[in-house]
Amino acid sequence: MTCSSLALTPRGFGRIHTYWHTLASMHLGHCFFKAIALATALVLAPAVAARADSLPATVAAALRAADVPTEDAAVLVQQVDARRPVLAHNAGKAMNPASVMKLVTTLAALELLGPTFAWKTELYAAGQRRGDVLEGDLVLRGSGDPKLTVENLWLMLRALRARGLRDIRGDLVLDRSYFEPITQDEASFDNEPLKPYNVLPDALLVNFKAYSFTFVPDPQRAAARVTVEPRSSLLAVTSAIALADGPCNDWLARLKAEFNGNAGTGAVVQARFSGRYPASCGEKSWNVALQSHRDYLLGVFRQLWEEMGGKLRGSARDGTVPPGANLLLTIKSPALAEVVRDMNKFSNNVIARQIFLTLSAEITKQPARAERSFRVVQDWLARQGLDFPELVLENGSGLSRIERISAASMGRLLRVAYASPVMPEFVASMPVVALDGTMKRRMNHRPVAGRAHIKTGSLADVSALAGYVLDSAGRRFAVVFIVNHPNAGATRSAQDALLGWVYSGRAR
Repeated sequence: MTCSSLALTPRGFGRIHTYWHTLASMHLGHCFFKAIALATALVLAPAVAARADSLPATVAAALRAADVPTEDAAVLVQQVDARRPVLAHNAGKAMNPASVMKLVTTLAALELLGPTFAWKTELYAAGQRRGDVLEGDLVLRGSGDPKLTVENLWLMLRALRARGLRDIRGDLVLDRSYFEPITQDEASFDNEPLKPYNVLPDALLVNFKAYSFTFVPDPQRAAARVTVEPRSSLLAVTSAIALADGPCNDWLARLKAEFNGNAGTGAVVQARFSGRYPASCGEKSWNVALQSHRDYLLGVFRQLWEEMGGKLRGSARDGTVPPGANLLLTIKSPALAEVVRDMNKFSNNVIARQIFLTLSAEITKQPARAERSFRVVQDWLARQGLDFPELVLENGSGLSRIERISAASMGRLLRVAYASPVMPEFVASMPVVALDGTMKRRMNHRPVAGRAHIKTGSLADVSALAGYVLDSAGRRFAVVFIVNHPNAGATRSAQDALLGWVYSGRAR
């Protein structure tokens, strides 16, 4: 065998190639050291290849078709029990991950609070009880329950009526002190204050502070009726909507809605609907956030209480549970493991923000504040040995212009999560490709269908996903794909191509 037959291609083995030239320059035997370099390259080839940053051809082609430069995309693919990634493209770059950031909040909450953690909502009597009359205030104290729906509030009030209380002659006092007051404008994110996803966190959040208006065709009247859930004593609905022919395209744009009333004043809001509604639509619903937390809760509480035969003589005001108040009853939320499932499957920003704030309230025993929750998460990461210097958490939901994380850091989080005692709850919270949540209509009838748990995220200029793929050989990979570009919304095909590539077994 001649020295020239020891073929060593420098491409892909840059460090080995440089080291070989250094040795050769020392005149220690060109052929001998070429053989050593080749053997070393063969041993280290998997590790070196694992650092390759070239995107799979199908992914690169899909990015080109979307007119997105590869430098605006970050990708990380790594087997959950491997030391190095098989694909790391721009993986260290700080990116806006949109709702994928909910995975950080999810794992921190599951580990710090525990999967069985539940929020409590309490009712106190502040005054003398005489028979079925309370000569004083009824105090409602919240702890940030994100699942205090109108149905659960109804059950709570029904239990209160079953205890014999009927007439409340004072006020409904709202103890919201578990969270610090939030002064942010609900329109600040995208100038859409009526959108339920912009509802701000609150220690006494009820039903996501949203009304659901349902439009029901009535052919006999050639009109569309409007119903609302929940009903409220502080909301009046009128409509004059004519039925129209034609397809159901963009039906909401053909309606006119007016909401009149002074928010936060306890005044009745007048909701007036007009316009034309396509009969072909059948029933459609529109969810809207119209009022302050106080007015929303007062209106719904009074409506439910009066429907049960009760009376509330006063109004609603903020306060705290006074000394000597008598605890009447307590209700608990579903377990955290169930709540994060609802949050991630359907990417609920309001739930995420409630959970994020709960972290600081529970861990620091101080009123919740976003900055405190960020520090709680940072401290928890440090204890896990995770250093994410680029991490920025504004509200923990991804509904933010400033939140940042790298694909590499998100990948490390996914691998740590897979070794965590709360791994089953964490993984089960994510949508299953082609089966449910935000992935229900994606990659149907593809081989990867049902074999990947993927959290998605999108904002203007942002499209992202992260989660786990079980490939065709039965190996599980952590996968992260983040795009920050004005054409990010057109990169779904690139994301699907990456998931397909990993599933196919080519991620080796």
